[in-house]
Amino acid sequence: MFTLGAIAGATPGKWIGTWNERMPRTALELVPLATDDERRALLDGDVDAALVRLPIDKDGLHVIPLYDEVPVVVCAADSHLTAADELDTADLVGEVLIVPGDDVLGIRIPGTLSPAFDPPAETADAIATVAAGVGIVVVPMSLARLHRRKDADYRPLIDGPSSTVALAWVAERSTAAVETFVGIVRGRTANSSRD
Repeated sequence: MFTLGAIAGATPGKWIGTWNERMPRTALELVPLATDDERRALLDGDVDAALVRLPIDKDGLHVIPLYDEVPVVVCAADSHLTAADELDTADLVGEVLIVPGDDVLGIRIPGTLSPAFDPPAETADAIATVAAGVGIVVVPMSLARLHRRKDADYRPLIDGPSSTVALAWVAERSTAAVETFVGIVRGRTANSSRD
């Protein structure tokens, strides 16, 4: 058994498919991880490797950045912000910016307003709030897609902070299975050497 942790929004499907082709006798279990729990899950051995969202404390870990996610502004489907194909932070001046408790971008936008209520703990709830016509939330595109609703829409934020997804594992636990998964993620063929 190979256990792969994955933060919300990560898309490991193609790598899992390749794993299943190459390693039919070793099952892969996918374990959802909260961003604030990814390091602990690795160090405690809950997972063999994980798709994590940077930054992460790299002490004792091997970390390979995989891709950067585009930040998007989520708003009500009928918001004036949906008139544009993409937005920049200047377009958000005067908007109520809801920053959920599980925010992964550390987003702060000058000129935006704080909500008159405690922000929701989770991104899904923040998106439900903006779908009702109250404010905006800025998240990586994968999270906007994960929590997609008919009454909300999103636009890329061209000058917003990106979010990097990476593969991480404990350096002292670089097993053959971990190395195989690393090879899959890096695009090595079944017959290629590690060099």
